Amino acid sequence: MCVCQTMEVGKCGKSAVCDRGRGVLLEPFIHQVGGHSSMMRYDDHTVCKPLIPREQRFYESLPPEMKEFTPEYKGVVSVCFEGDSDGYINLVAYPYVENESVDYEELPERDHPRRKHSRRGLHRTNSTPTSADHKEERSTLSGENSESVSEMKSPKLELLSQSDVPFQMLDSNSEVSSERISYNPWSLRCHKQQLNRMRSESKDRKLYKFLLLENVVHHFKFPCVLDLKMGTRQHGDDASEEKAARQMKKCEQSTSATLGVRVCGMQVFQMNTGHYLCLNKYYGRGLSAEGFRQALYQYLHNGIQLRVDLFEPILSKLQRLISVLEMQASYRFYSSSLLIIYDGIDRPRTTDQLAQDTLPKVDVRMIDFAHSTFKGFRDDPTVHDGPDKGYVLGLQSLISILDLIRAENQ
Repeated sequence: MCVCQTMEVGKCGKSAVCDRGRGVLLEPFIHQVGGHSSMMRYDDHTVCKPLIPREQRFYESLPPEMKEFTPEYKGVVSVCFEGDSDGYINLVAYPYVENESVDYEELPERDHPRRKHSRRGLHRTNSTPTSADHKEERSTLSGENSESVSEMKSPKLELLSQSDVPFQMLDSNSEVSSERISYNPWSLRCHKQQLNRMRSESKDRKLYKFLLLENVVHHFKFPCVLDLKMGTRQHGDDASEEKAARQMKKCEQSTSATLGVRVCGMQVFQMNTGHYLCLNKYYGRGLSAEGFRQALYQYLHNGIQLRVDLFEPILSKLQRLISVLEMQASYRFYSSSLLIIYDGIDRPRTTDQLAQDTLPKVDVRMIDFAHSTFKGFRDDPTVHDGPDKGYVLGLQSLISILDLIRAENQ
């Protein structure tokens, strides 16, 4: 008989109740608005993502002053495919033990009605995605790998990932899709692609390693999330000439080159309709400087009014982040993102309330460090001098544009 227990922090997260006694069933993280690796919900306070050794080491090496602006790093878990009694494939996390893999023959037979599926789990010592994994092609969600995805579709996607608030997508023509769904469409896209990647690589492997990270939106009932790609350069020092050229072109054709920042994704709760409005990186990549300003305005607008009470707490945190990053000589955060988060259900504060220091809760976090570096990190041959000027430029642009929007709407 299986006895559920609480797993040790650093192996399976904080207060995580085991599924089947040992594993934790992972669910798609419905508030993922950007990126390409699928974020999975581990528990209320924890998410996980495929482990990239450089990113893991970077989290382990963070200077104390940066931890205020990054998710808490909670350790590593092993993740594998498992078939359930209905023949669907799920992702299940197990405590990570060095050089240990799950022996499927020891798991209860009832967990694996289709042995051919469960035996296609995997172990991936180095989970750095290949260039093919990162190939970014515009495609519709419904048509992308639909046949192979349907074979692996977990019922948990429908049963466990429902939001109380529907989502709607804003397309490149500034028109709102009429379809209402219960998850951010970008999170579903990433989840499907992740399952396809894992299945295609699973023939001779059993387990993946995933990073456990703080769920930075868990404090918010209806999280409004803005994902910003920061800096004037996106490729890491180890990028091939082809990849570097590709990334430089993206920067030149977007606001990254001029502003040091571009929109990578967004969801914002609309009080007038009761749904989230979403846009993705393809929308953000095509914005001009003026379009970027309008996108920031839209992120701060709840469908009824501009949330002018958000300016002060956001600007304060951005200024604080600049001061922290200017202390980090030799650090470079290539291809990293910045999340700005607030609660869409908050009632806007009045001028009198703001005078009484009742500012709304806002969070600002740096994420995605797979291409970050600093002097002495992993024996990287390239050493950079001074703070990351491209990243700081992006923060300064954000502050200037937010100041402008605030001045225009006083």
